[in-house]
Amino acid sequence: MLMRTDPLREFDKLAQQLLGTAARPTVMPLDAYRTGDTFTVEFDLPGVAPESIDIERNVLTVTAERSQSLPEGAEPVLAERSRGTFSRQLFLGDSLDTDRIEARYDSGVLTLRIPVAERAKPRRVVVSGGSEQPREIKG
Repeated sequence: MLMRTDPLREFDKLAQQLLGTAARPTVMPLDAYRTGDTFTVEFDLPGVAPESIDIERNVLTVTAERSQSLPEGAEPVLAERSRGTFSRQLFLGDSLDTDRIEARYDSGVLTLRIPVAERAKPRRVVVSGGSEQPREIKG
């Protein structure tokens, strides 16, 4: 027999039935990091079908949907996994090349790789003056 350990679960279930929405916000946890010239964002989306994932570029918006998939005639005993539509927005700076975003979904993790824009990469400027030889300055 399964026991419920969340005392507010019944309240959430009732609120969802009455309002037609989840009482608790659905969560899409993520990690973000930079390695060299690539910015990487990893979203946990277990049980989400890849075709339900939608990515917009201007403000990086990731939307995914997970529906309940019980066999016909099954009676739920315990339902703790979040279902519904998940959405998360990240505001990307001008230093990233949003036209070259790469997306991969594997084992419930959506990984986005966004290259740093060429205009944001450090560049060298040659400076010369008078009778001196030109010298390079990193900028």
